[in-house]
Amino acid sequence: MPPAMKILAIDDQQLVLLPLQKRLNELGYEVKIETDANKSISIYNEFKPDLVIVDINMPQVSGLDIVKYIRNSKQPDTPIMVLSGNTQDDVITEGFDLGISDYMKKPLSLNEICARVKRLIGQPDVVVNSDNSSSNAMIQHRCVGVVIPCYNEEERLLSKEFLDFVDEHTGYHLCFVNDGSKDNTLKVLHDLRNGREDFITVYDCEKNGGKAEAVRLGMLHMAEKDDLDYIGFLDADLSTDLSDFDDLVNTIETSDFKIVSGSRISRMGANITKESARKIISMTINFIIRKILGMNFKDTQCGAKIFSKDVIQISFKDKFVTKWIFDVEIFKRMAHHFGTEKAISLICEQPLKRWIHADGSKLSMRDSVKIVFQLAQIAWVYRKKKTSKNVEKEQEQVEYTLN
Repeated sequence: MPPAMKILAIDDQQLVLLPLQKRLNELGYEVKIETDANKSISIYNEFKPDLVIVDINMPQVSGLDIVKYIRNSKQPDTPIMVLSGNTQDDVITEGFDLGISDYMKKPLSLNEICARVKRLIGQPDVVVNSDNSSSNAMIQHRCVGVVIPCYNEEERLLSKEFLDFVDEHTGYHLCFVNDGSKDNTLKVLHDLRNGREDFITVYDCEKNGGKAEAVRLGMLHMAEKDDLDYIGFLDADLSTDLSDFDDLVNTIETSDFKIVSGSRISRMGANITKESARKIISMTINFIIRKILGMNFKDTQCGAKIFSKDVIQISFKDKFVTKWIFDVEIFKRMAHHFGTEKAISLICEQPLKRWIHADGSKLSMRDSVKIVFQLAQIAWVYRKKKTSKNVEKEQEQVEYTLN
């Protein structure tokens, strides 16, 4: 049996490399992946690949630098494919001038990548695994972390929907935060993660701290991952559809917004339903929120938001005053940091195509009434611009009073 054809794939985002490696391995190629461009040079010399797949935009060493190295190495004729989100004509032209064999623009499907690989170096005689269920997955040009707070979700967690989504959208990493559940939610989450450890994280809070704290801890945890471009949060009941969440991501990556927030505003063609009583209460609460924020956002409380990574610390570093309406505090913190006028320009409210109030949601009518009191607490703590130290001190005083 002839030796397997060897491929070296280089990209600073592991979420891009892992599905690519898996699919090429299934087709019979021997594949090595590397996220450190500097290390990839020594791997190239030792591995002697038949094909190199490389990204352009990487820290310290660019993909074009690697192309130059290979063209001046002992194997200058090695085929090189560029897989990149960089669409600048001058960069693409420079790549071909340096001798690349192909240039692929993200996003694109694994099917297309594999077809181009076969065209360049041929197909192995033996297919290791004929199961190509993930071959239609898309390689994205950005990587996104999603925090999903969970409290007693054993019976209603839509595991299949989450698994199908991460299988088809390779740029996503889901972080399920178990907020001190009293049922078997933690076991369900670990079962969900099994086999997809590179794309799903389970963050366990031993004690129930409320949705606000669960989201805050999850967001800060995901912010520690270097390969994520954006991080957001989403309700576990999927009242906001995952494809709708992806639309929020598309908006933030093609704009200068720092936060894109889903909005449950009815519009033609949208499937948005609420109980009538809840709708009336929501309208009243939203009126109060607009007065407190000094911002004319129509729906701050939608449980689907995506953030640019550089505002995570601003939004989530300190504990929130309330356990439920922390979204208001996020907007208020942005206003304190940037000024209200600037903050308004950095936050986008995007109507959802679908939002349904799921049966079994934790927020009751009684809880809705309590929100008015919680809004008063927020108005008091954030009544004027303070240093973060003073805000933290007042938050501690509020927590002490509540306890």
